Amino acid sequence: MFEKRFIINSKLLIIFLFTHSLLLAGSDGAKPEFHITKINQQIELNGLLDESIWNRAYVIELKYEIQPGDNSDAPQKTYVRALYNDEYLYFGFQCLDSNPSAIRANITDRDNIFLDDYVIIVIDTYGDHQKAYEFAVNPYGIQGDLLATLNNEDSSVDLIWEAAASINGEGWTAEMAIPFSSIRFPDENEQTWAVGVFRNLPRDSRIQTSWTVIDRNIPGFLIQSGLMKGLKNIQSGGSLELLPYAIGQKSGSLSNDYDPAADFKFSPITGRFGGGIKYSPSPNFSVDGVINPDFSQIESDADQISVNTTFALYYDEKRPFFLIGNELLQTPMYYSRSINNPLGAGRVIGKSGSLSYLYLGAYDRNTVFVIPGEESSNTVPSSIKSYANIGRVRYDFGDEDYIGSLVMTRNMTDGHNYLAGLDWNYKFWDNWYFSGEGFVSHTKELNDSTLLETDREFGSTGHTASFDGESYYGAGLHLVLQHSQKHYSFGLVSNTFSPTYQTYNGLFSSTGYRQYYMSHYLIFYPEDSFIDQGQIGVDLNLEHNFDGIKKEFYIIPSMQLTLKGQTYLYMSYLLVNDELFRGVDFRKVNRGSISVTSRPINEISLSFNASLGNFIYRSSSPTLGKGHNFSASITLRPTSQINLSLSYSRAGLSDKKTDKLFYDGNIYRAVAIYQFSPEIFLRTILQYNSFGQSFQVYPLFSYKLNAFTTFYAGVTSNYYNYGDEYGVMNTD
Repeated sequence: MFEKRFIINSKLLIIFLFTHSLLLAGSDGAKPEFHITKINQQIELNGLLDESIWNRAYVIELKYEIQPGDNSDAPQKTYVRALYNDEYLYFGFQCLDSNPSAIRANITDRDNIFLDDYVIIVIDTYGDHQKAYEFAVNPYGIQGDLLATLNNEDSSVDLIWEAAASINGEGWTAEMAIPFSSIRFPDENEQTWAVGVFRNLPRDSRIQTSWTVIDRNIPGFLIQSGLMKGLKNIQSGGSLELLPYAIGQKSGSLSNDYDPAADFKFSPITGRFGGGIKYSPSPNFSVDGVINPDFSQIESDADQISVNTTFALYYDEKRPFFLIGNELLQTPMYYSRSINNPLGAGRVIGKSGSLSYLYLGAYDRNTVFVIPGEESSNTVPSSIKSYANIGRVRYDFGDEDYIGSLVMTRNMTDGHNYLAGLDWNYKFWDNWYFSGEGFVSHTKELNDSTLLETDREFGSTGHTASFDGESYYGAGLHLVLQHSQKHYSFGLVSNTFSPTYQTYNGLFSSTGYRQYYMSHYLIFYPEDSFIDQGQIGVDLNLEHNFDGIKKEFYIIPSMQLTLKGQTYLYMSYLLVNDELFRGVDFRKVNRGSISVTSRPINEISLSFNASLGNFIYRSSSPTLGKGHNFSASITLRPTSQINLSLSYSRAGLSDKKTDKLFYDGNIYRAVAIYQFSPEIFLRTILQYNSFGQSFQVYPLFSYKLNAFTTFYAGVTSNYYNYGDEYGVMNTD
């Protein structure tokens, strides 16, 4: 009955939102304007702002402190200028500081500046508040760039642009030069862009200042940008990029992995060659392809504690080719690392007016399957060849509103997986959002039980997770209603994913459930206090399977504090936590959690996370246990060029009644970096995992001429402990 009411109410809400959109269409308050001047010369960047041409530029001031203050007077003066010619967009920053010795800045690799002092320009070239380029620079001229979307900032994006900066007795200055060929914008003679400008001052508090007023009752900063006017007759121009690569490597291992006394043999030096080509005839269209690409990673993923986990783990994407266009594919239905070892891949991406589109295709030489389930998933590596295809279109309308469609296929000789659906986001009343996505899938399994044979069933559908050639449909629906304002936020989520719903191009490992989730948070801003901001709230979750059996119910009260000393504290408690797992009804699975991060001075950063209490031991015979998950790290910066990070994670669990130990282990990780210059660093990673009795060493030298031209030289060494029987550790 509740489900029927929910569906009817959703339909009424959609009708109401459409009507309300007509009433709000065209409403827009006056926005501040940043006028830009055209010049007929190039500016040589030195970070000093000493070229007389800057005197021709219109000047804006960052007058408002938006964090922790609420549009109060900025504590330090910041002035920003803008110029342009036929090729470049130039920005100049004058950052005054009454105490220059308090400036926090480090010489680091690209994108590692966001805990430093920095300035950042946010450019929404289409002015629709859907996507914006972010360009940042710290007082040493280290660049950072991101891509901002409605609810995310993606730091994996790298663009070609230049920056320089200089510290002086009055603060610091910086310059940026952004080629028009590096960004996309409308094909119009006169441009009007939405632009935000911010400065970050990490002191006792993390102070942020802004050019425009930022209203805390309006979620998001893109919609609160000012307008840049004066850009005329600019063109990106066509570009053709060739991206070849070459790798040489030599490896060695034991001739018998199970015998530490076996001979250690080296293979001959091997080479690998490949490359890509990218053609962009206009700023709104590009096509690129790669053959035998270098999809190896510079280092292995950091180990995660996977013990007592029944679902597949998520790892961030690090491969450059798959990072492009991610703003159109932000859904768990798509997981780029599902394309595991492609021989070749191609992509088309473009924008025509309000319509964005993307196509990605790849031929994968080693397909990995993640078969989801109600209480667990199976990850199946293979040598099976497959074709992956991803098609995406999205139509943007209004402010932050869009509707889109996604189609994905994975084809093999004897099987396939197809998925198609719609997604949307609608904003109303300035601070309410209604969003969601709905998909239908069809799967034709492989008929090869040597890859996966299991008695795990997909609910009561009569189908199993085994690769036995079955064919079935699945459906999924995700609905979200959100509200956010200065002192209160609210969220309501409904998820319905059938037991046979699958995506071979994603990492969607849990299916066969109906979930209803609700959250309420009160936010406060104490004055003249050691607390800059506080939040107290509660999360409630109810979940049933498709047979109507209640699977989980929890209530989690929590508190979050932003303190002086750039310290952040989060505490929560599983006040109610009941779960049905593998036929056992667990009650009072209560535990508390705490998380603390702090950066009191530039030279030291600290973090601490812990959960303590009751956990379900998720074995074939599940049992209630008492245990803990714990992690801590410290980062030391004795100089602006040295970075030392030490981290420690552990997990332990024992039977709540008998104290029998189920598991207890830890992971140690140390990273040492010496940054010779913004382009060159030497890094060494040491890691020990007691769960696998393994030790890894990863030294790496990197020279990065720009975001896409890099030279690496490194070694990967793995050591395994064969135990007291042999008394030695051997390498592999």
